[in-house]
Amino acid sequence: VVRDASNHCCECKTTADWLLSNTQVRPTVGIVCGSGLGGLAEMIKDPQIFKYSDIPNFPRSTVHGHAGRLVFGTLKGKPCVCMQGRFHLYEGYPIQKITLPMRVFKLMGVETMIMTNAAGGLNQDYKVGDIMIIKDHINMPGFSGVNPLSGPNDDRFGLRFPCMSDAYDRKLRKLAHDVAAELGYSDFLREGVYCVLGGPSFETIAECRMLHRIGADAVGMSTVHEVIVARHAGMRCFALSLISNRAVMDYDSEEKANHEEVLETGKLRAEQMEKLVSTIVAQLEHNAHN
Repeated sequence: VVRDASNHCCECKTTADWLLSNTQVRPTVGIVCGSGLGGLAEMIKDPQIFKYSDIPNFPRSTVHGHAGRLVFGTLKGKPCVCMQGRFHLYEGYPIQKITLPMRVFKLMGVETMIMTNAAGGLNQDYKVGDIMIIKDHINMPGFSGVNPLSGPNDDRFGLRFPCMSDAYDRKLRKLAHDVAAELGYSDFLREGVYCVLGGPSFETIAECRMLHRIGADAVGMSTVHEVIVARHAGMRCFALSLISNRAVMDYDSEEKANHEEVLETGKLRAEQMEKLVSTIVAQLEHNAHN
């Protein structure tokens, strides 16, 4: 769906202005919580909560495990905004609608985006419950022209052809490794490549084998579209995948991927994930250009 850029920007601005007039918080950090990982929002001090359904132009979250609330407040002294629940291509939204919150956050003053998701492990060394720092991505829908930046470019946000080779901020990735070592999490922290697919059907065995061969360590249905739009607008990005199931690679296997398993793993590792993210936030430099 090619959207009129000025109309889309107008939507973003209306939403940002509405939020700015309804909250005192001026967030510099944005956090997106993945499936079963909404607990991060509970750590926010003096929270101010908006239901997605009450926010002008905001889509609704339709997936079990996604609360559908925007939470403003402070995390470790940093003003932040947290999405409890995100939007996915498989919910039927145009891709520009899925990524609208990124532009809204940019207009509100956010400099750093932190995303989490639940993903299937393709890398044979990964175990369920591992946390993977995303160092790069493979954008499968993008290969067929499904990209949130399709259509006229909005120069107010960024360039027509944004670079993606540095999408996942190197300093933040290093900080995450340091924090994990401090917290004693190094034995289940990984770093790898995330591949996004459209969903909602889980991957076939042949697809998992192919993705593994082309260099993907984990596979999921989110995050990449948001990162593309956030980077286009000049925000730095950091993303974590919770490995919630192992991709089935073998035709003799009895295993089957299912969403309940994904949410279950979320519960088991949620606290460590929250501690990792909040400690990273505590150590963020204020200025994204440092």
